[in-house]
Amino acid sequence: MGWIETDSGGYSVALDGTSVLCRNAAGRQLKQVPPKLRDDAAVVRLRQLSEWVERHERECREQVDAWLVRSLPVPVALLARVWPDEAWRSALRDLVIAPVGADGRAEMERAGLLRDADAAKGVGIVDLDGDSVRLECESVLIPHPVLLEDLDELREFAVELGVAQRVEQLFREVWRRPGEVSGDSWPGYAKARFEQLRHATARAVSLGYRVRGGQVLCPLVEDGRALEAAFWLGSDYPDADTHTGDLEWRDKDGRRLPLAEVGPVAWSEGERMAALVHAGRVVVDDEEALR
Repeated sequence: MGWIETDSGGYSVALDGTSVLCRNAAGRQLKQVPPKLRDDAAVVRLRQLSEWVERHERECREQVDAWLVRSLPVPVALLARVWPDEAWRSALRDLVIAPVGADGRAEMERAGLLRDADAAKGVGIVDLDGDSVRLECESVLIPHPVLLEDLDELREFAVELGVAQRVEQLFREVWRRPGEVSGDSWPGYAKARFEQLRHATARAVSLGYRVRGGQVLCPLVEDGRALEAAFWLGSDYPDADTHTGDLEWRDKDGRRLPLAEVGPVAWSEGERMAALVHAGRVVVDDEEALR
């Protein structure tokens, strides 16, 4: 964006990403916008535009993260349409994608790092051999890392290429369901103490989760089935201390799933939610900190 003249003192301003820049009449760029220009019409407009850009970038990342977590096929036509938008492109670029075949299954053996999306040419990727190829398909899957059998190899490949994903995928921590589980609730993060319930709920909200009925919730989709992971925080007064409870998974009707029926993505994302909230607990000694 070019420089815009202000209404006073020969100053001009411009937007660099989400930062408002300012230079004086001599053309020297200043470290910050002078206080006297705070209410200048040009400065106000740029700040409003900056806020919109930040919000748009956040919404793009959240949408792409939802595609990943919910294992939803994404039409190539949609990717091609949003690709010219820098916010969308930065959220999507270098994510591992796989073409979805006519049978609706992702062809993971043809996966690669997304580098381009074009309505006529299709999607362009860099495959594991380092070759730039085009995928001929109508939809792609942005797979959750727990579904990637060659995750370690892909991580090494990404490091070699200097890949920095804006949406956490390859270096997203994953949790796998233990081989032998029973019951319908997981106690791995229970009994964590927070000095005030509000501390636990505020932490959950700051991490992007919803809190309802004393639980922090994570909506999920596994194999097209709508699910929800729920981690008990407490339902006492907001300023009262609280201890966390079990983690559970439920179907759309609210029925608890037996742990043995919880799929890999739902398990990983549910335990990820519980672990992130659990990390904010009161730690009384070094041994507890390692739990």
